[in-house]
Formats: sequence, structure tokens, C-alpha cells
Amino acid sequence: MRLLGVLILGAGCKSTTVIDEHRIAATHIATGESIVVLGRRSNSEHETEDDFIRCVGENLTRGGNPINVVPEKTFVDSMYPYFETSTAPTDVKNLERLAQIPEIKQKFQNFGVRYFVWIDGFTETVNSKGSISCAIGPGGGGCFGFATWDDEANYEASIWDFKELTLSGKINTETQGTSFLPAIFIPVPLLARVQSNACQSMAQQLRNFLN
Repeated sequence: MRLLGVLILGAGCKSTTVIDEHRIAATHIATGESIVVLGRRSNSEHETEDDFIRCVGENLTRGGNPINVVPEKTFVDSMYPYFETSTAPTDVKNLERLAQIPEIKQKFQNFGVRYFVWIDGFTETVNSKGSISCAIGPGGGGCFGFATWDDEANYEASIWDFKELTLSGKINTETQGTSFLPAIFIPVPLLARVQSNACQSMAQQLRNFLN
């Protein structure tokens, strides 16, 4: 009976992802060209997580058809203060004006930047049920109970072509999943890993989009 219960819970931890792609222009990235993956962080309540941006970038550099990605921190620090939250370009026209500054234009060339990928979104817990209680007594201690929670991850990537100075398209990923935490003496988390799955889905779709 315990094995059956674990199998059911494990199956319930699977997350589902829906991907929506809107292509505006053809894309191609050549040898020696790079992309920059950046997070939009203008919303103080729900900001795009640093680890999600890092995860997408690292996934793009691995596997089949790897893409050269300039790490976000490396790029933003080198461009200070032009890509800070309050000063970053909000559209391609602003990027074009920024590229007219000689020192910025030279840095873009040094990095070999062809595409900018701006990602906006976040992961949040939207529902939780149950509880876990733990106690310690003369004969030992343990935890008992059962808890579940639902996570949702919604991210949208806007792809800017620096060479053509146009918006190439947008990719949206929506991932949902339920995690479980049964506890009989020891809590055993069964996690849906919603953000991780959203990251991998976004990276794979970006790879297909750019290649």
C-alpha cells in the first residue's frame, strides 16, 4: 500500500507546460555571434528571478546546437549604468539610440551581440492545503501530516534583433504543477519543480526559434 501511495503522489508531481510562440521575422545566429538573456525587473512585487535567467542562459549553452550566451551579470556590469533596472531600454528604438553612443557600440561589438532576449515573469504558489506538525518527546520525535501546494510559472521572452533593430518575436511559457509533502516521522517532499521545467521549456523553444 505504501508503494502504491508513493507512485500516485509521484505521478501527481508532474508539471504541465504550454508554450505559445509568436514569430514576427526570420532569425539566424551565425558563428561568432552571441545573445544576451536579461530579466525585466521593473515590478517590485513580482520581479523576474535571477536564478531563472541564469538557468535559461546555461541551458542554451548546452546540448545540441549550443548558443553562445553572455552572462547577464557580466553584461550589465560592463554596461553600467545603461542596463540597470531604471535605465534599461524598453523597446528596440531605445536600444537603437543607446547604440549610437560610441563606447556602448564598441562593447556590443566586443561581445558579438546579435540578439537580446528580455524575459518578464515569475513563479508563485497559488494554492496550498494541509499541514505538518512535528513534536519531540521522551521517546523521540517525528513529524506527521500531509500538505500540498500548487505552483504556477508564467514567463514571456521578447527577442530583439540587434543587427536589424527589430522585434523578432515573443515566446510565452505557462507551467503548472502540484507538489506534495507527506510526513510519517520524516517529511518526504515530492516536488513538481515548476520553475525548473519552465526554464528548460523556455530554453529549448528559444534554441529552436534562433536556429
